[in-house]
Amino acid sequence: MILIVVKFTVLPEHRDAWLPAVDPFTQAVRAEPGNLWFDWSVSVDDPNQFVLVEGFADADAGADHVATDHFTAAMELMPSMLARTPEIINVEIPDRTGWSEMGELSVPDRS
Repeated sequence: MILIVVKFTVLPEHRDAWLPAVDPFTQAVRAEPGNLWFDWSVSVDDPNQFVLVEGFADADAGADHVATDHFTAAMELMPSMLARTPEIINVEIPDRTGWSEMGELSVPDRS
């Protein structure tokens, strides 16, 4: 599994337009066969910073992702809306296909 976390800091004047602007990209990535998840969050410390958490099945799925037309289009769109170059963590996690339950905390059965 490939796990990617990216911090995008947008210009304040583009804050409200960011998610609508990247929605076509988001939907296209979520439809890719090798995509496991593609989820946006907003930083609690900086309202202009959006955090993207992506998962891909394997290195081939990640390579296929960056070769898509929608990836190219997003890379052309994003710079004009950003305050700085995004920060990224990209790691391959062998023998994983998704999320695990947290071991240190569990929720009681509510049924």
